[in-house]
Amino acid sequence: MNQELGDFIEASGLMEYDPAAITRIYAGHPNRLLKRLWQTLVPIGLLLLGIGFDWLFQLLKSPERARQRAGECAELLVDLGPAFIKAGQALSTRPDIVPPVLLEELAQLQDQLPGFSSELAMACIEEDLGAPVDTIFATLEREPISAASLGQVHRGVLKGGQRVAVKVQRPGLREQITLDLYIVRNIAAWLNSNIGLIRSDLVALIDELGRRVFEEMDYLNEAQNAETFRDLHSHNPRIAVPRIYREATSRRVLTMEWIDGVKLTNLEAVRAMGIDPDDMVEVGVNCSLQQLLEHGFFHADPHPGNLLALQDGRLCYLDFGMMSEVSRESRTGLIQAVVHLVNRNFSKLSKDFVTLGFLAEDVNLEPIVPAFESVFSQALEMGVNRMDFKSVTDDMSGVMYRFPFRVPPYYALIIRSLVTLEGIALSVDPEFKILGAAYPYFARRLMEDPDPQLRQSLKEMLFDGDAFRWARLENLMASAASQAQLDLDTLLDQVLDFLFSPNGGMLRNQLVEAVVDRIDSFGWLAMRRIGRQLPRPLQPPALMMQSDWNDSDMLDLEPIRQLLSVLQQLPGFRPELLLSRLPRLLREPDARRMGFKVAKGLAERGVVRLVKVAAGVPA
Repeated sequence: MNQELGDFIEASGLMEYDPAAITRIYAGHPNRLLKRLWQTLVPIGLLLLGIGFDWLFQLLKSPERARQRAGECAELLVDLGPAFIKAGQALSTRPDIVPPVLLEELAQLQDQLPGFSSELAMACIEEDLGAPVDTIFATLEREPISAASLGQVHRGVLKGGQRVAVKVQRPGLREQITLDLYIVRNIAAWLNSNIGLIRSDLVALIDELGRRVFEEMDYLNEAQNAETFRDLHSHNPRIAVPRIYREATSRRVLTMEWIDGVKLTNLEAVRAMGIDPDDMVEVGVNCSLQQLLEHGFFHADPHPGNLLALQDGRLCYLDFGMMSEVSRESRTGLIQAVVHLVNRNFSKLSKDFVTLGFLAEDVNLEPIVPAFESVFSQALEMGVNRMDFKSVTDDMSGVMYRFPFRVPPYYALIIRSLVTLEGIALSVDPEFKILGAAYPYFARRLMEDPDPQLRQSLKEMLFDGDAFRWARLENLMASAASQAQLDLDTLLDQVLDFLFSPNGGMLRNQLVEAVVDRIDSFGWLAMRRIGRQLPRPLQPPALMMQSDWNDSDMLDLEPIRQLLSVLQQLPGFRPELLLSRLPRLLREPDARRMGFKVAKGLAERGVVRLVKVAAGVPA
């Protein structure tokens, strides 16, 4: 039993992924390497020979043949074990490396394997926790309730009476994973050196995968991830995260609170609990966007087994082995890219891809701009709310494969996360569009976030050259208002911050012009109406002349009336929210300057009208 529990790599002292250390270890034990090479390279070589034959005789031009070979490749990865499954899953989010047909097959890879011996599982628990199972658990089921590539889960009860799920790692896993990563890394190095068509650094991809798998194999790291995630979302009453029991957790054993729930994809069971599946999907989408754009710490594997609907209406996240972080700069860059996409500014969108690390700074962007326009224009015609995320990503895959794109690791995980989430949502609502669901959140962040770069993005969104687009502001505020977590006080303060910021100069001028125009029009209309009440001999002829506008123009109080209308539709809006900000408006130097400009503009308009009236010219 001890021999089966032992791990050659652990015995070597390798606890973190280190390619150089791994090379040294296997250089001293070639027999272990040669055995695994025979098990892996022979089936891989046979598959590559078959694909080479098809390519030579142009059989891969047949879509059916190409899909068959792609399916065989995915099946082989499953047969070769956990490391190859993980590598395939990583490649499934790399359209810059993998042709679209293989991309689809790899995206369907399942991380499910048969369980291992219960005796081994119990022995592992006792070895890692340093005590007999019976002294830690009141009961612990010997047969696992589920199993995946890294471990299996047993149901139990702690001595304190808490119901728990106990995840136990496969014995010898670290050795198997490390050896396979070493082999795959060397294959990647050979491909990079000998296959000119491959632009991306495959070795860097394998190293990133290695770091993540080593983190995933350390259950203490997963426990920390779960607790961090729980803290970040503790304010959200719709999100649940199982508690971690540290006293029964180690590097290879993870004990967490048992959660009774139903998979989101089991629609009948979700509805039987009196819960609307659509509402659960909305909670999941909003939480994912919050993870991605607010916290920068997101769950990278939200498959159906890791998302449960609870009886009390909460959505529970499970399995925190695969998490990722997005820097503040990358989060801001993603929002800016959405702004440029919505504004159809494909030139700036291509530059966003440079900023986000998809393209090198020396890449010629000229041929990429029309490619973006071709991919996005038709989708944008339907509007953001109806844009099909999968179709867009499929089309983008072709662009990324043709041009020198490099997909950053964090983005690959984002795509995997969103595609998985959309798949769950589509099983609930076939008409679901994740971009449509996400846009209100983007709008709220754009309106509320004080980040200077996002302030500039807001300006780009609202202005077309020097012209302020009230319709865009109305659309943004209406989209933001559809967010259940909208902070109206913060939103109004951010609008005022923007109005009185250096970037808001053009908007202030637009408002001054609008106010001057409306007050002047109102004054002139009042004079005409008073003039009509006078006896005809006393009516000034020039005052009564027909001008190029009519009285009904006064009813057109746009854009100010539009803005007030949008504000009134915001959830929780009350006139007092505007009145409470009057003291701030009075203290703002720019507000006083706006008042002076309004007075000056009205005086100038009045003088011009009087001169025209005196000269008998229609005003």
